[in-house]
Amino acid sequence: MNGASREALAAARESLDALTDNTSVDATKLADELAAVTALLDREVSLRRVLTDPAQSGEAKAELAQRLLTGQVGGETVDLVSGMVRSRWSRSRDLVDSAEELANTADLTAAQKAGALDSVEDELFRFGRIVSSSTELRSALTDKTAKATAKGELLRSLLGGKAHTTTERLVVRLVTQPRGRSLEAGLESLSKLAAARRDRMVAVVTSAVPLTDQQKQRLGGVLAKLYGREMHLNLDVDPAVLGGISVRVGDEVIDGTVSERLGEAKRRLAG
Repeated sequence: MNGASREALAAARESLDALTDNTSVDATKLADELAAVTALLDREVSLRRVLTDPAQSGEAKAELAQRLLTGQVGGETVDLVSGMVRSRWSRSRDLVDSAEELANTADLTAAQKAGALDSVEDELFRFGRIVSSSTELRSALTDKTAKATAKGELLRSLLGGKAHTTTERLVVRLVTQPRGRSLEAGLESLSKLAAARRDRMVAVVTSAVPLTDQQKQRLGGVLAKLYGREMHLNLDVDPAVLGGISVRVGDEVIDGTVSERLGEAKRRLAG
């Protein structure tokens, strides 16, 4: 997002945090309503263009949003969306992306209040690994000819009772409303959003064997000191690495595996 949209999203995040800090606000209901607004704006291109038209006053756009949404969603959602359209947006699409992020954040906030945020983070990561290892499952979930209801039923049969309800809600929404993104990109975005709830970064750690609790604590401390922020570890076991560990933080990879060192030796010999 460019400058104007970044500022508008930052303001919307603050408004959402202020709302969800209130114990009387149902964050899960808020997530559902924001997801419905996202679907509306994604579907109605002309509407979102009007709501982000810089030639229109912020108050006029807020009044339009209020007329459309009042009676369809709760007052908190109406107020939140009205505040969003008062802001300036660099692109109309940014408004939709931001509404979707707020919906996901509201769900993650509900999980955080329930003390389940860590579980949701881990489940999102594990589900991503399951999808990447199963061509059949990925094909079923990304099939453009399949109905969204059928995909939702498949996911509920897979996750129902086995994952936290927030994980199920987030994954079902991502799969049934992909909005042009790949499944992998959507899951990674959700993982980063979950980590951001505690101002943490995510490190994907791959090792040949499971790490002990002591190793995990030591690695987390080293990475936190290195990056200056608390680090959430997503752990993956892959015997192909032979030994050592590989750590990916964003686009940066710290590879200390035996397989990588062997590969480097082979490259040098070949050169």
